[in-house]
Amino acid sequence: MGSAPGTFNPKEHWEAVYQRKQLTEVSWYQAVPQVSLDLLKANDVPKDAAIIDVGGGDSLLVDHLLESGYTNVSVLDISGGALLRAQERLGDRARAVHWFEADATHHRSDALYDVWHDRAVFHFLTEEADAERYLQRISEQLRPGGLLILGTFSTNGPEKCSGIAVKRYSEAEMLERLRQLCDKVKCFTIDHTTPSGAVQNFLFCAFRKK
Repeated sequence: MGSAPGTFNPKEHWEAVYQRKQLTEVSWYQAVPQVSLDLLKANDVPKDAAIIDVGGGDSLLVDHLLESGYTNVSVLDISGGALLRAQERLGDRARAVHWFEADATHHRSDALYDVWHDRAVFHFLTEEADAERYLQRISEQLRPGGLLILGTFSTNGPEKCSGIAVKRYSEAEMLERLRQLCDKVKCFTIDHTTPSGAVQNFLFCAFRKK
């Protein structure tokens, strides 16, 4: 069912994005998601850890996780089209992954995760109610002591992505946002170069859930 005129429907938006653009054309494309892989290694995440990539779409992180020997990987995205593309790319290996087509702010699960990975979902939650619902999902589904990897646009990053507004974060703002839920492990900024050559500055933080 379509949304009412003048209202933003995130599922329709992201399905349309993935219909228009191929994997290597989207601004968030990374042939090797090195920052995320390095954070997993630096935090000694075991190969049997339950890892969920939230907003993973058809990114290549899942490929690299499988190739690195991780055996309990989930991918959640609002776009079924993006997930289908990832599954088709992986072929038989897709059966080793748990796939969830859902809005991350509303998805409820009995599963508990050792790692919650989010590169570029949280900064799209510009409404306070959505951000709070998202943090509640983390509170419910990330194990105590679990690792939260959160990548958002920094205060030097773009104000929009994929045609819609984002919420940019400083390290201080991110720490305040997460202080009741998690303890900081590490925060840093890093530039990401898009396929079109634009440079986007990201804030990456690793947290441990209290």
